[in-house]
Amino acid sequence: MRSRRLKLSLTGAVVAALAAGTTAAASPGAARPADSHRVASPAHASTAAASTARVNAARATATYAALEKYLGTTDGSGLFHEQYPVAAGDNPYSYEWPLSQVHVAALDISTVDPRFRTKLAAVDQAQEHYWNAAGGTTGVAGYDSYVIAPYGAGGDLFYDDNEWVGLEKVQDYLRHHDRSALSRAEQIFSLVESGWDTDPSHPAPGGVFWTQAAWSTDRNTVSNMPAAELGLRLYQITGKRSYLDNAKRFYDWTDANLQSPNGLYWDNVKLTGDIDRTIWSYNQGVPIGVNVLLYQVTHDRTYLARAQRIADAAYDYFVTGDRLKGQPIYFNSIFFKNLLLLESVTGGDRYQQATAAYADWVWTSARDPKTGLVHFDSGGTTQSIQQAAAAQIYAVLAWPRSKWPTLY
Repeated sequence: MRSRRLKLSLTGAVVAALAAGTTAAASPGAARPADSHRVASPAHASTAAASTARVNAARATATYAALEKYLGTTDGSGLFHEQYPVAAGDNPYSYEWPLSQVHVAALDISTVDPRFRTKLAAVDQAQEHYWNAAGGTTGVAGYDSYVIAPYGAGGDLFYDDNEWVGLEKVQDYLRHHDRSALSRAEQIFSLVESGWDTDPSHPAPGGVFWTQAAWSTDRNTVSNMPAAELGLRLYQITGKRSYLDNAKRFYDWTDANLQSPNGLYWDNVKLTGDIDRTIWSYNQGVPIGVNVLLYQVTHDRTYLARAQRIADAAYDYFVTGDRLKGQPIYFNSIFFKNLLLLESVTGGDRYQQATAAYADWVWTSARDPKTGLVHFDSGGTTQSIQQAAAAQIYAVLAWPRSKWPTLY
């Protein structure tokens, strides 16, 4: 079973001067208040924004450098360890879900630092060590949860793991025009389609299962809404109607079965009909992004209004309610990216400021300045997925707003 553990990191004397100042309020509990005493000139505002972007770009590259130094392997595989320090009994390599987020981190940084294209290519290759061409229980190819031969024996296939890689591949195509990435994203979507529950006798029939593993029959927000987001991206790119139809199917099922009365989303429904009502940050972020994309492809403003309502409810719950520190950073990175996707359409900077406030808190309070590693878990360990998520957040904060429409 995959770990869902937390932590975070950063390093490098090269970034010391830039990192000395924070980019927003130190507490993630609320966005930075506007300066009511003076209004900056456009030139001053532009200079300040450029300086903030440079700070965050330096933080992103330093965070990734620490990830490579402490969690990277040295056997030529390009793979990463699950955690640092490596403990007795740990697998030689991380599970697929953490590696996918390292992959996303390299892609996000490559948007502001073209030199990272080389690192992105290396993680692209490492990602393929999980690819199971023979497929799992549905016979459709996909990424196993652990590396396959010669590096490992593979593992149960998770639909959400594959969806995150699919979304990364779509973004790679949008940013770098890599057609092989688009082809892989389409293959992943075929896998996701095969994971739909087809038994009408089940409670809440339908929905994509979380995993093919026999020990779980959950159908989750996280296995359906990212599937919808992937389908909508593929529809935007290819124009194939089947992608839109399936995306709406995944979306409608999740809204009908896992959206709570207050607009936030629960985690999963089981084949017993029992619902896990846990509220995770990423389970709010992705539906926001899905509604934004539905608005873009249908021009129906109802979807945009839904995105705004979910975002308002999630902001109140996590930001105003000061709950972000209790969420895994790798859930928060996905949450923030989808909020910025919304803000790319609506304008404003409320969500950007909340992201920056959280990022500053991580930098000043959750990282070891000697190693650059982030720490959220007891025992002093750092998970590769936590370090990668931190790098993603800093990278996206360094992006120009014009790049936000490619986020998920």
